[in-house]
Amino acid sequence: MSADIIAVQEVKTKKDLKAFLHFPWRIYRGDPNWVPPLLKEYAFHFSLRNPFLHHAQIVPYVAIKDGSIKGRIAAIIDRNYIDFHHEETGFFGFFESVNDPSVTHALLDQVKGFLRNRDLKTVMGPVNPSTNDECGLLIDGFDSSPCFMMPYNPHYYQGLLEGCGLKKAKDLYANSMYTDNGLPDRIRRIGRHAVARIPGLTIRPINIKRLDEEVILVKEVYDGAWRNNWGFVPLTDEEMDLMVNRLKSLLVPDLVLFASIGNKTVGFAMALPDYNSVIKRLNGRLGPLGLLKFLYYSRRINTVRVMLLGVKAEYRKRGIEAILYTELFLRGLALGYTRGELSWILEDNPLMQKGIDALGGKRYKTYRIFQSRL
Repeated sequence: MSADIIAVQEVKTKKDLKAFLHFPWRIYRGDPNWVPPLLKEYAFHFSLRNPFLHHAQIVPYVAIKDGSIKGRIAAIIDRNYIDFHHEETGFFGFFESVNDPSVTHALLDQVKGFLRNRDLKTVMGPVNPSTNDECGLLIDGFDSSPCFMMPYNPHYYQGLLEGCGLKKAKDLYANSMYTDNGLPDRIRRIGRHAVARIPGLTIRPINIKRLDEEVILVKEVYDGAWRNNWGFVPLTDEEMDLMVNRLKSLLVPDLVLFASIGNKTVGFAMALPDYNSVIKRLNGRLGPLGLLKFLYYSRRINTVRVMLLGVKAEYRKRGIEAILYTELFLRGLALGYTRGELSWILEDNPLMQKGIDALGGKRYKTYRIFQSRL
């Protein structure tokens, strides 16, 4: 193969998939902020047991140049996204590449051709493999590791994608806050006033012993609170069950909260410890020794990530969001956590960002979703 020829090959065999999954170790060698993914968990994205694939297609590719893999990508078609948004949009994800524009061009050309041949009109990404998972390209905030279930990439990726004609579709923000100074008095007052104004409002932690019933409430609030958000895709019952089953052993009940008025559940918030600080030590493998490390170092985690916080549309602007933030803050503080990340927040969600600013949060990372017409 000539040095300037790039062959883009579909990943079809177990051997190919192993090479696809291990490629990031070449890109991030020596990068102290990279968190190696758990290989078994990551491989599940491409397994037929993944319920996402019951309504979607993921086709992974690698780019070969000079006899070795120089990049990877996947073409993604999510029929639930298309049906929900009535948009002929496909996606790319799982993108990694050496700093070589020709490799990125070859990979994206392959994805665009695949989507175009299936009558799609727009490509968006990166998503791994949807907005319900890791999504976005880090474009600002490279000086620290990502929080749990947030992406990370080299700084040069933005230039590679823009060099292929991709434009900004939406920016997503990650905010950081520290508990050193406690909860601002203003937020305490807002919380107290909100409780006084809403008769029957209660905040309670998740009941792990009744998890099946709690999951029904989570899905109800999720669909009601997020469905009008940009990029939202409703989770199927199978996907919600899988997410809960994979996270239930990681949950801290006092950091998973429901807001109710009378017998109606109107809001939900979930924060998880930043397990990335532990996963980084495992180098992609959670064997018996890795499990012991995980259990040992999990006790030293001092950061939580607020992953979800939403209130049904008809109950917004009453201060319920502030109450949920306040409760998470105080409960996290009581458990010994000293820092929180609140992510991700859409750039055009001023109500949520205003609440975070009032808590003392500061935007410290920006992730971008790109798009291009096909």
